[in-house]
Amino acid sequence: MPHIDLSVGPVAYEDSGGDGVPVVLVHGPAQDGTVWRYVVDELGAAVRCLVPTLPYGSHRLPLKPGAALTPRTMALLVGEFADALDLGDEAVFVENDGGRLQQLVAERPERVGRLVIAGCEAFDNYPPGPGGKLLDAASRVPGGIALLAHALAVRPLRRVPGTGYAVMAHKRVPHDLIDRWTEPLRKDPRARRVLLGYLRSVRRSDMMAAVEALRAYDRPALVVWGRQDRMMPPEHGRRLADLLPRGRLVELDGCGTLIPLDRPDGLAAALKAFVRET
Repeated sequence: MPHIDLSVGPVAYEDSGGDGVPVVLVHGPAQDGTVWRYVVDELGAAVRCLVPTLPYGSHRLPLKPGAALTPRTMALLVGEFADALDLGDEAVFVENDGGRLQQLVAERPERVGRLVIAGCEAFDNYPPGPGGKLLDAASRVPGGIALLAHALAVRPLRRVPGTGYAVMAHKRVPHDLIDRWTEPLRKDPRARRVLLGYLRSVRRSDMMAAVEALRAYDRPALVVWGRQDRMMPPEHGRRLADLLPRGRLVELDGCGTLIPLDRPDGLAAALKAFVRET
C-alpha cells in the first residue's frame, strides 16, 4: 500500500487508479480504509477511488513525535491529503461514521468540490448511540481503550447486542475486519494514544458549529442514511439534506451506521448517480 507524507506523518492509502472522477472515501474512528472494500468493488472503473487510512487508532504507520489529532486537525488532514494528491474541484468527498467532512466544509469550503455524508455524526449527536458512549467511556478510564480492544479480540463478545461494532451495523461485521481494526489498538501503545487524544478532544458542540457553514455550502451534496441506524438518527439525515442548499437524500433499507458494509450496492449506486448527474 502506498503512503503519502503529510504534516502529522505518513498516511497509507489505496488508489484504484484510472481516469475517472476522483472519489475520496473517508472512514471513522477505530477503523481503517478496508471498511470501503465492497464499495470500491461495486464502483469498479466508474471512478477513481482514493481510500486513506487515517490515524484514528487502527492505523499502522507511526505519526511524527508529538503529533496530536483533534476533530479539527483530522478534518484539515483530509483536505491536506487531497491537496497532496492534487485533486481538483471535480473530486467527490465521501464520509461514513465520523463527521470531519462537515468541519472541513466549515474550514475550507473551496476544497470540497462535492460532498457526500453517509451515516455520520451530526448536530448534537455525540457520543453517538450506545457504541459511541462505550468508546467515550473507555477513553476516560485508564487502560480502557486497551481493555475494550482486547475484549473485541474475543469473537463471541463481538456479537453482544448494543456493543462495539455490533451496534453499528445491521449485518454482522466480518471477523477479518474487526481483527484488522483492533490489532493496532491491542498491540501498539502509540496507536492507542492517538485514538485516546482524539476522543478526549471531541466536544459535543463541534458539529453544531459546522451547521452554518453547511447552510452556505452551495455545491452538490448527497446525504445517504440507513433506515435501521441505531447510532446516527435517520432524522438527522433528513435534516442535513434539507439544510444543504443543493442537498439530496437517499435512505437505504437493511442498513445501519456502517453503510459501506451493510449496503455497498445501494451506496455505490447512489454515488454513481451523484457523480453522473452533478
